[in-house]
Amino acid sequence: MTDDDRPPIGVLDTLRATPTTVRYLLGGVLVNQLGAFVQTFLVLYLTHKEMSDGTAGLALGAYSLGTAVGTVLGGEATHRLGARTTIVIAMTGSAPLVALLPLLARPGLLVPLLLAVAGAGLFAQAYRPAASVLLSDLMPDRYHVMAFSMMRIALNVGAALAPLIAAGVILLDWDLLFWIDGATTLAYAALAYRLLPRHAMPEPEAVTDTERRATGRAAYAAMLRDRAYLAYLAAITLGTLTYVQSSVSLPLEIVDDGYPTWLYSAVLATSSVILITCELKITAYITRIPTYLAVGLGHGLNAVGLAVYGLAVHSGAFVLLGAVVYVAGLMTAAPSMFAHPATFPSHLKARYLAAMHAVTGLAGAVAPLFGVYLWQRFGQGFWAMAGLTAALAGALAVYGIKRDADRRAAGAASADLVEPVGGKA
Repeated sequence: MTDDDRPPIGVLDTLRATPTTVRYLLGGVLVNQLGAFVQTFLVLYLTHKEMSDGTAGLALGAYSLGTAVGTVLGGEATHRLGARTTIVIAMTGSAPLVALLPLLARPGLLVPLLLAVAGAGLFAQAYRPAASVLLSDLMPDRYHVMAFSMMRIALNVGAALAPLIAAGVILLDWDLLFWIDGATTLAYAALAYRLLPRHAMPEPEAVTDTERRATGRAAYAAMLRDRAYLAYLAAITLGTLTYVQSSVSLPLEIVDDGYPTWLYSAVLATSSVILITCELKITAYITRIPTYLAVGLGHGLNAVGLAVYGLAVHSGAFVLLGAVVYVAGLMTAAPSMFAHPATFPSHLKARYLAAMHAVTGLAGAVAPLFGVYLWQRFGQGFWAMAGLTAALAGALAVYGIKRDADRRAAGAASADLVEPVGGKA
């Protein structure tokens, strides 16, 4: 029976098909995310320690730079050392650096602080390509998009609960934030070492010796020649730039329009509840249509949601409406977008995933600067610009993913033409 002959993928079907090792992997991701406080609270923590705003911003920049470098190195390490080993090294390296931050957050230790923060960011994100590779290797091919949706849910649950945990921890001691972060990171390392397989799956026989020995430079050179994948990376970059505005420029818009701050809390709560409770079911539906249509529709909804924010000056209801439409777009496009690099051959997969995570991190780092500047300059017109940017991201995503699908279909057709009469050799 071919994939086309099989019944549509459902949520319960996916859960039954999920191997125990994937459950361990997703559980580790959740545990790690529950204690991920550095990026969210670093600026507030350093200003609480009476360090200047400039120093706090510089530290956050160092962390963001470390995450971008870490994803690339994590992809290379995954290719050479394996996914489980990379996860264990990354988490074990991150834990002590994070725990040391309270000792370095004082005047006269700026350089050691920046080095520790950058190192923490590097190790903290180096596990992402490895986790994605392991997820794609362990899950059956037809469940890949659903699997990446489950990983997104684990991350979102952790991201939703972590601030609540932090609010209670801060009442006791700010330093506990980073000690707990280090402890959960170390717990993830221990879980990975104990529960994840050393080798997820045997290397396909189709991989040639040349491909197996391919250097990172050769792999990235091939990526730079792949116009379809470059279009996909451009879509990820633009999509991230607009996504961040929901947490940067939107609260500024709410305050500027004279609404109470609880409205932004309502937006966050509504978005989190919808994502956590509905994404897997939505993903089950979008797997029934071509991937390029799903990402195109999702980005279109994102564009509409961002544009609706521009109407917030007339009524606070438009803020909630825009958030609901935007989240619907995320659930429609994001699982397929983040699963796409995992569809490449094994000798490219880790590096292509690393590139995706790297551009996501870089775009997320610069998005607040661009967003605040443009919002202050253009006011309500900013949201129309953001919507157009999301639409452009959708066009690039459709082009990149559809072109890649057409290329693979052409390659499969060529292989069928040369197949021996008696079957595959």
